[in-house]
Amino acid sequence: MKIMVAMSGGVDSTMTAKILQEQGHEVQGCYMKLHTKPGYHEENIRKVKKVGEYLGIQVHILDLQDKFNEFVYDPFVKLYKEGKTPNPCALCNRFIKLGALLDFAKEQGCEKLATGHYVQVVDGLITQAKDPSKDQSYFLAQVPKEVLKDVVFPLGDKFKSDIKELAKSIDVLSEFGTQTESSEICFVEDTYIQVLEKHYNTNLPGNVVDKNGNIVGRHQGYMHYTIGKRRGFEIYGAHEPHFVLKINADKNEIVVGSKDDLAQKMVELENVNLFIDKDEFDSEVKIRYRSPKLEASVKINKEDKTAVLMLNQNALGVAQGQLCVMYDGDKVIASGFIK
Repeated sequence: MKIMVAMSGGVDSTMTAKILQEQGHEVQGCYMKLHTKPGYHEENIRKVKKVGEYLGIQVHILDLQDKFNEFVYDPFVKLYKEGKTPNPCALCNRFIKLGALLDFAKEQGCEKLATGHYVQVVDGLITQAKDPSKDQSYFLAQVPKEVLKDVVFPLGDKFKSDIKELAKSIDVLSEFGTQTESSEICFVEDTYIQVLEKHYNTNLPGNVVDKNGNIVGRHQGYMHYTIGKRRGFEIYGAHEPHFVLKINADKNEIVVGSKDDLAQKMVELENVNLFIDKDEFDSEVKIRYRSPKLEASVKINKEDKTAVLMLNQNALGVAQGQLCVMYDGDKVIASGFIK
């Protein structure tokens, strides 16, 4: 069939295109320009064109900066201003990679869109990758269920180490197997604060307060902090570690307490994306990408796309704006943003 491959200049998308071509598919590539980070696109486009020439496939350069700003960048900046911790990759996968790019692929007459994500689709559900160290099911959990029939993930049943070795074994593609990878947010050069500084004065010193509202110290500006952080602020006469429990953006203050104070058993979600037709169910949940799965009872309100989760054990570092993903074994059954 005719398949469009989202190509980034990295080893995963490069080998995705090669694997699909070897399987007999008619492959096209597409590189997306999503932001204006200096020097970022030139090198990536060189690599993508090199792969295109090697495979003998057409490569498109698609400018999606306006859509990216609307659905990913602007919400990222806005949520930090509100004292929340955004998850831009989840939004990008939903609205850009498996949204706007999928639309473009169909306009070009392609039957499917392929990406280099390490994830599988089994029985119509997003399923964890065979390589647990590279699994990206968490970041795809906001993608609408009806989109899954139009996408393929050739690397979902493979290990990253094997993909890199395969690239190294091909002279023309060897640089892809040895290049260092970036796991950071694509439009962030060093830290997210550098992005926010383009829009706001992030260095606005304010009060640090305890749970009762008593002033116990000073901070450098609330945007510098996320839930669970324990450094970068001053506590008067402190002898024990203090952790950020809450961010009150309107007051430019952060609330701190002990590690035990971070513990939460109830989590509320908004913008819930449901893959199963149930209002109540038990599930394992991840409140952050790197967090372990925790057992929970879930109640969904389908009308306003909200949910309430009651965890069987305490979770630490539950942050507004982060994505919470619900699993049944290795399958994603729902997700929502923590509110």
